[in-house]
Parts: sequence; structure tokens; C-alpha cells
Amino acid sequence: MPPMVIDLRRTEDARDVVHRAVQALAEGRSVAFPTETDYVIAAHARDSDAVAKIARLAASRPDEPALTLAPKSADEVLDWAPGMSAIGRRLSRRCWPGPVSMIVPDDHVESLVHRLPATAREAILRAGRLRLRIPGHPMLADCLKMLAGPVVLAEPLTAGQEPLVTAAEVMDRADATLAIVIDDGRARYAQPVSTIALEGDSFRMVRQGVVSEETMRRLASLMVLFVCTGNTCRSPMAEALFRMLAAERLGCRPDEIESRGVVVASAGLAAWGGGGASAGAVEAVSEMGGDLGSHESQPLTEPLVRQADVILTMTAAHRNAILAQFPEAGGRVAMLSPDRKDVIDPIGGSLETYRACARQIQGHVAARMDTLSREFPGG
Repeated sequence: MPPMVIDLRRTEDARDVVHRAVQALAEGRSVAFPTETDYVIAAHARDSDAVAKIARLAASRPDEPALTLAPKSADEVLDWAPGMSAIGRRLSRRCWPGPVSMIVPDDHVESLVHRLPATAREAILRAGRLRLRIPGHPMLADCLKMLAGPVVLAEPLTAGQEPLVTAAEVMDRADATLAIVIDDGRARYAQPVSTIALEGDSFRMVRQGVVSEETMRRLASLMVLFVCTGNTCRSPMAEALFRMLAAERLGCRPDEIESRGVVVASAGLAAWGGGGASAGAVEAVSEMGGDLGSHESQPLTEPLVRQADVILTMTAAHRNAILAQFPEAGGRVAMLSPDRKDVIDPIGGSLETYRACARQIQGHVAARMDTLSREFPGG
């Protein structure tokens, strides 16, 4: 029996498509989904027969798992790879949902992989590794949210070893296996998904696709974010002083730390975008060898919070405000002072007040540097 083909571009109710796809997967049938790079074939990971059928369609690559595990979100990744490295956690937070897959070690007894049926484990594990991917297409994301349990994906190739980028291609490859084909036209990028392998504290590019290795290296950088109220005094000073100390640790100039894998930024809870640093902050930092001449204030936003690995606040009130708005960032937010003492606010004060504030910040940054530098590349 040929599969049901649903053209998303002509569908009035996408929710009905989601319900149909979820029902098919729950009943042990396979569904072809569009992603931003290609078309994939999905099956419920807890159905051994469904997993075995799509595993036969998956691209055969040496030393790689046959199938890809698709968590519901980046927040669930650690359920499947509890021992994921810091660089892996950074990349998962910044790349997913998106056109990237990761091959990660399966080296933790608490991984949910070990609760799957043997057939699924055999298909998604090879040489002690599994491949994870969270595609960016909303249809698959909506289905994952409604489905009880994980999904595995087969990523078939054409005869010429290219990804399947249209519904017609996936039907030619797997017509007899599919219950439903969700057609959303040609895949947006129509290129291979970029695949990396996590290895220790670094990663190796396995296959370059939409996302280049250079971009992946940039996304893997350690990002430290300093936060105050207006982003004109304290947090810019902290940013500049951190940049100087980080450059010393890395053996480079302050303007070169990003090329060494360390990104530093600052923001304000009540900041207006585009404002300069206060005159007192500029002078106090200049006297210490730093530069705030080109600083532009920016408000704290959800993307900044999501991308930052470490968020250091000037006061306890700043920390509490961030946690109230972004509770998911709890493990990444701390006060700049290791002793949890507020940094004095110099706004409206004399130059000496700014100098005292800068000295206080410099001491706190130096105290934090030993811990933070362990996450520097090669640290």
C-alpha cells in the first residue's frame, strides 16, 4: 500500500498533520519528515520492528551508528549523553535545533540509551558512540513534543550518495516502508547536515555540510557574559578587564582572544542599545591598560543568555532578576564576587569612585580567572 502523502504547503491545519504523524509513529509505522537539509525517515525508538525496518534504509558509513537519535530539545541531550563534554554542551545549546549532528561517546551508565530495546541500541550505537541530531523543521519538532518516548532517524542517500532533498526522492528510496510522507517541497538548504565527533575536550569535523568547520570552531568558543543594570559602567569595565587578563593567560593581545576560542561580552538588565560607556568608566579602565572607547551598550536578551557559558552579575539583585526571567540558566549564573558581595555602583560618582569600582572588579575577575581559564582552549 503506498504511503499517504501530505503536502504541507496546501494544508490548512498543520495540527492535523502532527496528530496523524504522531499516531503513525506510536503505532509502529515510519514517517518521512522534511528537515532544513534533507528528508529523514523516523520511527519510534521503542518499537523494535519499526527500528529494524528503517535501519536497513539508512546510509551506510564506516564506524558510525546506522540511525540517529533525535531528542525533543537541547535541554534533553544530557539525558542521552550525561557525560557530554563542556564543548559538546556549548555546541548543543548553540546549534540545536539546526543542521548539525554530533557523534558522542556512550560512556555513562545513566544514559537513557540503555533503557531502549536491544534492536534500537544496536542501531544507534556503534563502537561505543551514538549520533544525536535535533533538526530545525517545526513539523518534526511539534511531533516530538507530543510523542511519548524518543524517535530515531534514518538519513538515506541517493544512488549518487547525496542527501534526499525532496519528497519524491524519499518515496523512490523507501516507498514500501513508509506510512506517511510529509512533503514541504525541496529542503531549504538541500545540503548534507554538518557532522562532528566529540573527542575529549575538542571535536573533529566528520563531514562538512551547511555549517563550516570555521563556524563550528567559533560556536565552540567559551563565552563569558558580564551583566549590570545599564551596561555603561560596571559590566563594561568587567568585560574590558577580563579581556586583558584572558589575553595574558592565552599569550596574545586582548583583541585576539576570540581567535583563541574565548568570547567576552557585557549587557544590562535595563540598558538601551548603542550607548557608550560612561566617561569615568572609560578613564578608570584606560589607566589600568584597558580600552572602552568603542563600547556600545546592549540589553540582556534571551539569545545572549542561551549562548553564554558563564554569566557573572555585579549584584545579587542582578542574579535574582536573571533567574526569575531565565530559570533554565540557573547553573550558569553567578555573582562576579566569589564572596557574593555586590560591586559598588559608581554612576554619578567621582573619578575616584570609578577607580575604586574598577579595582574591585579587577580583583573579582582575577579571582574567577583560575576557574574560568580551565575551560579555555588547551586549558
